[in-house]
Amino acid sequence: MKAAPEAQKRLLDLAELDTTLDRLAHRRRTLPELAEIDERSKQYARLVTQVIEAETEAGDLAREQAKAESDVDAVRTRAERDQKRLDSGAVTSPRDLASLQSEIASLHKRQGDLEEVVLEIMERREAADTKVTDLIAQREQVKAELAAAEERRDAALAEIEKEVAEVQGRRATVAGDIPADLLKLYEKLREQYGIGAAMLRGGRCQGCKVALSIAEMNAIKAAPHDEVLRCEECRRILVRTAESGL
Repeated sequence: MKAAPEAQKRLLDLAELDTTLDRLAHRRRTLPELAEIDERSKQYARLVTQVIEAETEAGDLAREQAKAESDVDAVRTRAERDQKRLDSGAVTSPRDLASLQSEIASLHKRQGDLEEVVLEIMERREAADTKVTDLIAQREQVKAELAAAEERRDAALAEIEKEVAEVQGRRATVAGDIPADLLKLYEKLREQYGIGAAMLRGGRCQGCKVALSIAEMNAIKAAPHDEVLRCEECRRILVRTAESGL
């Protein structure tokens, strides 16, 4: 393949711009905000689940407390009713009086036991409510951190896209200076090797960093200036410049 030396040198400009685009693509993929967002999203999902579980536990305890308090009220009401019967003097039989007094004593004991149960449930419920409050605070904190990370990510991506658009514009201009057949070869090699063209500098290919042999350098010296050369090692287009050492 033949191409003017100036057109071949433009391949180096194109390769530099493509390297910049590759670097921007890598930067886009590896933004620190992406890892932070992933971690914060997982934290938020865990906390959402934990809040639901804690709220369920607190709700169960609230219902349990209401049931226990209802039991206390029922026993208290019954004890008060029996006490009124006892105090009214309506029960005169010694046997009935003894039975009523025994029942009242049993009800008071039962009431005391139930009130202890209520206190125990209240303590558990207070701890559960505190846990809910703490988890909600953590969830909202992580949510705020997630939103902030997403905002930073969006700003970083917008800046990258702006730079990509500018580089792509410059690339289009450079590509317009390169013959179609040479550009096609470059694009094919770039797809295969990541870099389609490299400078020959000081007798060394800057693509694979391999030093050329004396025979290879002599062959390059003898080649016409418009001959498109390839590195024997990496097969990239080898561009001759004043720094080639020829």
